[in-house]
Amino acid sequence: MRFPDLTSLSGEALLQSASAYLGDLFTPSIRLGVTGLSRSGKTVFITSLIRNLTSGGRLPFFEVAAEHRLSGAYLEPQPDDAVPRFDYEAHIAALSADPPVWPEGTRQISELRVSLHFKPQTALRRAIGVPRLNVDIVDYPGEWLIDLGMLDQTYAAWSAEALALAREPLRRQAAAPWLAHVATVDGGAAEDEQAAILGARIFTAYLHAARGVRGGTSTLNPGRFLMPGDLAGSPLLTFFPLDLPSGTPRRGTLAAMMERRFESYKAHVVRPFFRDHFSRIDRQIVLVDVLTALNEGAAAVADLQRALEAALRAFRPGSSSLLELLTGRRIDRLLFAATKADHLHHTSHDRLEAILRLVTDRAMARATDAGAEVGVLALAALRSTREGGVRHAGQDLPCILGIPLPGEQIDGEIFDGVREAAVFPGDLPSDPRLALDKAGLMDEAAFVQFRPAGLPPAGAAGRPPATPHIRLDRALQFLLGDHLQ
Repeated sequence: MRFPDLTSLSGEALLQSASAYLGDLFTPSIRLGVTGLSRSGKTVFITSLIRNLTSGGRLPFFEVAAEHRLSGAYLEPQPDDAVPRFDYEAHIAALSADPPVWPEGTRQISELRVSLHFKPQTALRRAIGVPRLNVDIVDYPGEWLIDLGMLDQTYAAWSAEALALAREPLRRQAAAPWLAHVATVDGGAAEDEQAAILGARIFTAYLHAARGVRGGTSTLNPGRFLMPGDLAGSPLLTFFPLDLPSGTPRRGTLAAMMERRFESYKAHVVRPFFRDHFSRIDRQIVLVDVLTALNEGAAAVADLQRALEAALRAFRPGSSSLLELLTGRRIDRLLFAATKADHLHHTSHDRLEAILRLVTDRAMARATDAGAEVGVLALAALRSTREGGVRHAGQDLPCILGIPLPGEQIDGEIFDGVREAAVFPGDLPSDPRLALDKAGLMDEAAFVQFRPAGLPPAGAAGRPPATPHIRLDRALQFLLGDHLQ
């Protein structure tokens, strides 16, 4: 080979390498946190979001897509080696099965990167050549979010709050064995490992039972008691609340042992999650099952509001935010989304959003001003029903049609998971205050759980390749739209 050719080849390779390096260097990344309160649909939300982006879903209110500036979206290698990958392919397989099934819910933190390729709208972006945005989607259990509120609590304050919650009507039955046990425990007795293990086991059983109560009990902590993972059996998970007298527990007592393990839980579980994951999030969506809380009554609505207060305190309530105080960073956009909008006729979607907005406003008033831009939306990340109508008693009633899950009941009829049913969900009131005041009076049939609609194969001729949804595009616009201009 002649020397000039070698020189030319090396120069070309060098330019290609430099171009690739600079492209990566100047490609911005945004970390999108996705969490949710009990049974809110985090896994389905992320799966549908990725499917719609990568398969060209219909997203008319996502401006970059509506303006035909989104040239493609692609899954990229996992950016954090120490974090499990969100198993998108397995979740798509579950939703595409025959019959389709809902994927397993979130039990640990996971992450996935999707790279959005787009045509810049602003002159600056066009000039410096920034045609990509890496979106790192971070999925984590809602229980871990609620745990962040423990960071500024003492053991005595946490115990008092936990015991008060256990005595509320929504939890009283689930908490009965635990309350009976703790009434027999003397915190002033000598520390005892077996007493700690027994008390923690009964307390954990109560938390699991409370989570199973229909209508929510969203403020359940410690979160790792419900999802222990590799901490199962660790002394970090062997403490429980006690009815304490005032003052500091005496050294060597059971109460002092519980206080020490409470502080260890914060130091070795809560703070590392905050430091390594939560503090790195730029944008956040919190999914909320408002409908079930409304159906269950005032206690469930109050519990939901309390959970949203905890979420707002954890994020950024003005200058006293845990995030800003400890890291100097601020999540600048926070979206609360009422899920399962497909359980209602479209005429009630705006009303569902208004109800969540009212609940969120009340929570913000108690948590002080939330400095981030806070949005509220009603959505269904994956639509499992379609709309129709039936005539009943001389009236045309707007209904939703879908296949109820096996064992679901409507008017005493038990469904087999195969046959479609038409359900009249009723109307939410136009005044959201009336909905909260009369929580629990909604039609039980409105909250039948439906089987997911089957997903067509991506790119199948004559069929839409992505998942049907309600307002997923609006969520994308709020969370990402300003980065795609």
